[in-house]
Amino acid sequence: MTMVLTILINGLVFGSVYALLSMGLSTQYGVARILNIAHGEFIVLASFITWELVTDLGVHPLTAIAAAGAILFVIGFALHRTLFKRVRDISPNAAAFEGDAILVAFGVYFILQNLMRIKWGSQTTGYSFMAYPVSIGGAQFQARSLFVFAFAAVICVLYNLFLSHTRTGKSIRAAAQDPVAARMLGVKINRVMAICFGIGGFLAACAGVLISMNQTFSSVTGLNYTVIAVIVVVLGGLGSIRGSILSGFILGIVGTAVNSYDPSIMLVVFYLIILVLLIVRPKGLLGR
Repeated sequence: MTMVLTILINGLVFGSVYALLSMGLSTQYGVARILNIAHGEFIVLASFITWELVTDLGVHPLTAIAAAGAILFVIGFALHRTLFKRVRDISPNAAAFEGDAILVAFGVYFILQNLMRIKWGSQTTGYSFMAYPVSIGGAQFQARSLFVFAFAAVICVLYNLFLSHTRTGKSIRAAAQDPVAARMLGVKINRVMAICFGIGGFLAACAGVLISMNQTFSSVTGLNYTVIAVIVVVLGGLGSIRGSILSGFILGIVGTAVNSYDPSIMLVVFYLIILVLLIVRPKGLLGR
């Protein structure tokens, strides 16, 4: 029972982070139809910003969300208003735009990764935060892991409330469902798409801050986060925020269980789940 409890709680911890890091990617693709391959680099950049603020200025890691979130929101917003909007304007159709946007995102990925490598090197880094054990039902957990789970869950809830109960959130949902009809109803599509890309950057910053609290990272680990985010988004359904949250927790628990047996096959199991899902339900768990 102790082992089951350990796997369950650790699975919820990792699942909450998976859900958080995938929500930003799902928002960007669901509205702007851009599969942002550089999403993981945004996450790592936020982790490095947090690390510098904590180690150099001694601030609380959560304080870094304001700084990292603002920086990545502006970067995401600016990228869409410049690069991706230009690509959309010159693309002959939507399918061509999605392919061209992926190529642009790859360029952003390489630029960000190399800038971070120049600035911080390739060494793994991290800092100590709430490094003391907490006992639950006889099982031992790091206090920081429980903190990460609680804060990630709060962000997931708040983001869903934002989409459901604010004017901007409703505009985002309208643009995701039918951009042509939304434009006819007065929604400024280009502005909403840029905001969504900025929100994706902000959510990546939140994920990066929480990841920096709980594990080490380096300038070359961004692609791992992008791969996990893509798997979560596909499993939940492309563009479905609630699907991303559900699939994030599912993969968190499954991944923790597999990791306790053989860590080297965790991604293999994830890909097998995706392959089975694409055969049984191609639209994902909550996709339309």
